[in-house]
Amino acid sequence: MTIDISWSTGLVMLIIGGARSGKSRFALDICSQRRNCRNRIFMATARCQDIEMEDRILRHQKERGREWTTVEEPLSVAEKIREIDRPDTIILVDCLTLWLSNLFMEYGENQDMIEKEITGLEKELAHVNGNVVLVTNEVGSGIVPQNSLARRYRDISGFANQRIAAVSNKVVQVVAGLPILLKDE
Repeated sequence: MTIDISWSTGLVMLIIGGARSGKSRFALDICSQRRNCRNRIFMATARCQDIEMEDRILRHQKERGREWTTVEEPLSVAEKIREIDRPDTIILVDCLTLWLSNLFMEYGENQDMIEKEITGLEKELAHVNGNVVLVTNEVGSGIVPQNSLARRYRDISGFANQRIAAVSNKVVQVVAGLPILLKDE
């Protein structure tokens, strides 16, 4: 199943779904439909911290192919988008959930710094020149975590997803590999 996207400059799309829902595959497929796009940039937010993650990263790079340039940016996503955004560019950010995890690791209990980064991304997405597609996990559909850090992470992830969805032109939820269009402006 596919969704037809009318690509235009300044388009921001959020793709949300559970773990292993097919959201990253869908994001790559939908970005491949973008014509007249000279630069395809995959912005990876994951940090390689173990052998399993290294294998996963290498496998994903191979799947993307040579048409994609990979940029690793675990923290300063808004700044990097500002730096590389061009009218003939599509930026695929995968994923916001890992980005938020990195911010938690970087700033710990300093919620003001995490809030500042989320606000910065919100503001940057309102002024993109090319196209930006962001992938994120829906973390609020499961059980309430037992510890306070996990609850704070879940809450901030949920609020961040809402805020990014609000500034996105299109929002797609992926469930069991099937895309469902939630917002289309």
